[in-house]
Amino acid sequence: MRSLLVAIFVMMAGSGFLSTLIGLRLERAGSGTMIIGLVATAYFGGLVVGALRAGEVVRRVGHIRAFAAFVALLSASTLTYALFQHPALWASLRLVDGLCVAGVFICVESWLNDRAEPTTRGTILACYMVALYSGQALGQLILRSGNSAPQIPFELASLLISLAIIPVCLTRATAPTLEDAASLPLRRLFEASPLGVAGAGITGLLLGAFYGLAAIYARRIGLSLGDTATFMMTVILGGVALQWPLGRLSDRYDRRRVIIACFAATLAVSIALAMAPAGALLLALGALFGGLSFALYPLCVAFANDRLLPSERVTASGQLVLLYSAGAALGPLGAAAAMTLAGAGGLFLFIAFGAAAMLGFGLWRLATSEPVPGAAQQDFQILPRTTPVAALLDPAGPEPSAASTESHPQTGDPWKNP
Repeated sequence: MRSLLVAIFVMMAGSGFLSTLIGLRLERAGSGTMIIGLVATAYFGGLVVGALRAGEVVRRVGHIRAFAAFVALLSASTLTYALFQHPALWASLRLVDGLCVAGVFICVESWLNDRAEPTTRGTILACYMVALYSGQALGQLILRSGNSAPQIPFELASLLISLAIIPVCLTRATAPTLEDAASLPLRRLFEASPLGVAGAGITGLLLGAFYGLAAIYARRIGLSLGDTATFMMTVILGGVALQWPLGRLSDRYDRRRVIIACFAATLAVSIALAMAPAGALLLALGALFGGLSFALYPLCVAFANDRLLPSERVTASGQLVLLYSAGAALGPLGAAAAMTLAGAGGLFLFIAFGAAAMLGFGLWRLATSEPVPGAAQQDFQILPRTTPVAALLDPAGPEPSAASTESHPQTGDPWKNP
């Protein structure tokens, strides 16, 4: 499965910085904050629609053809930004981008899950997360190439995205069959874990706001283009670094208290970022913000799963990622309104407001509900915020079907037959 991981790394290196670049270009062209927020919302809206509908394309034409089609369309969309600049067109392109990225994630995640055994699922998930976020972080550095010619970042992005097709098209591995996902009523999920459901949605709201408008915040407080890229990369890398320690902490103590503490710390760090000047302190606060905020989603998923039957957990995790994506689609609009009223720092004031609301809700749940016994808590697992298919990669997820096992006999090495 090395070919899939190489493909997702290259694609994220090419596409992961586009939200930053597009926001900066729109601002430089004179677009208002609300317009930039609407364009960012279009991308997350495309992710939601793609997560719900792209699976039909994969089932109809197969994983390799679907992957190639999604990547080719994403590459063409990326080049179109360099040809024409208009907010309405770019919003449409971002919607297409979201659909394509969701389709790519569904192809890769379902394929990885089909190859996973219970003993290798955790390793495959960890490697997938490393490929995903390291590609996204390193891709931010491409922003620096725009100093010489404005079209170069889009051209480099399209080049990398196109190259991502090669490892998948040349793989010798047999593509799996994508099964229909089971459903779990949202009412049942909320009744089981109000804090987990609300936390997943609010986390999407906060991180959608950040991804959509953080670059605008950075530029308006005086950061250069290169420093803006460094700031974005620092937040992403900080997010990866703290997820595991916070997750281990939540395994040892009441997970609700860890979630509440993370929202409280996110509130404090966001207020500090709203007032922080450019410099080393800003980068340190950015890394801390990433570490805290990125951990919130998997913590909320783990807490929700603690209160569900084992047979419901994978489906619930899929529902929660859709709630996260729906929140992310609304986040840029709220943050744009806050920045219009309060200036650049309004972004983190909006994030602080959302964290404060969840802090209050969490404290109320802490006072009115009983904790899950420590022995009943499942082990924390870092999960990507991509599509419902990613939930199948959780080590607690279902074992591969007998048919899929027969189609590619396991040898004990999860990376054989790439």
